Amino acid sequence: MKLVQAIVKPFKLDDVREALTEIGVTGMTAIEVKGFGRQKGHTELYRGAEYVVDFLPKIKLEIVVTDDQVDAVIEAVSNAAKTGKIGDGKIFVLPVEQAIRIRTGEEGNNAV
Repeated sequence: MKLVQAIVKPFKLDDVREALTEIGVTGMTAIEVKGFGRQKGHTELYRGAEYVVDFLPKIKLEIVVTDDQVDAVIEAVSNAAKTGKIGDGKIFVLPVEQAIRIRTGEEGNNAV
């Protein structure tokens, strides 16, 4: 099993969810986060004062899938989240040692 973490722009969340549903992903977690990379941030004007916004709003997705689903998930997220502009995000893939469904006690791939 693998944990696929994706950091995407907030307005792309629905597109990514739909793309994942189409390939058979049955669940994910979405977390509102703030961060920066090469996009750096930007300057805003508030009540006449200029200030720098260093951290930009993003959505962090966590999707646990079987090993054979990883490539399809990466492709679906990449295609759905891509705008072609800086700040589209990143995808990370990490190993998952164990998964347990609390309600039924199922373990491993059955719990996903």
